[in-house]
Amino acid sequence: MPDDETSTSPSPENQDDSGFVPGDDFFARWTNRFRLGLGLMSDDSAQQWKKARDIRSEATDCARCEKHRDYLLTYSPIIRFMLQNINKLGGDLHSGNIRCRRCDTRQGGGFEKSYGITLCANELRNQGHVEDAMAHEMIHAYDHLRFQVQWSDNLRHAACAEIRASTLSGECRWIREFWTKGQHKITQQFQECIRRRAALSVANRPECKDDVQAAKVVNEVWDSCFSDTRPFDEVYR
Repeated sequence: MPDDETSTSPSPENQDDSGFVPGDDFFARWTNRFRLGLGLMSDDSAQQWKKARDIRSEATDCARCEKHRDYLLTYSPIIRFMLQNINKLGGDLHSGNIRCRRCDTRQGGGFEKSYGITLCANELRNQGHVEDAMAHEMIHAYDHLRFQVQWSDNLRHAACAEIRASTLSGECRWIREFWTKGQHKITQQFQECIRRRAALSVANRPECKDDVQAAKVVNEVWDSCFSDTRPFDEVYR
């Protein structure tokens, strides 16, 4: 090999005790994937590997997400229904303010009243997952317009919004939980999923002290918010 050529494959001394192999070449990618699959990588290194992978595939992920988004805006019954009801309240959601982006946090998407909806392209596996995330955030948009939700300083409002979004979007239906979360319970699975998701979301808010407070707030508003299916007549999915 000529003196001015260097190998892009990492040498053994570049590998640390975390199990992570630095580099973006073929060898490093597949070595890290193999080690991750065998559980030979620390949690921090697994996150480092995932971030590198997401950055590398950002354009592809966003293009796929946008394709799913555009299809769902045209053909999905639940998405079209939510669009109609949001429009009735004076809102206007469309491909221009439902944006696919790479996210650094583990979530499917987010709603911001002055920005619109963000879909986390690197976290959404397929069209069904995009549909669930869009429906969840569109229910937040509906609640913001219909109920004037105080997102930043009222944990009860936030908890109620999360309960409704998880109940009505379809993300907690049994078949989805079975295949993606390994939840095999038949009884009470739906309610447990909603409580879990709502409490996690509330706990991540800066005004929430801890997981205990999050669970307490979710329990306080559970009965009224779980039974409120507006704008649907009943739980749709």
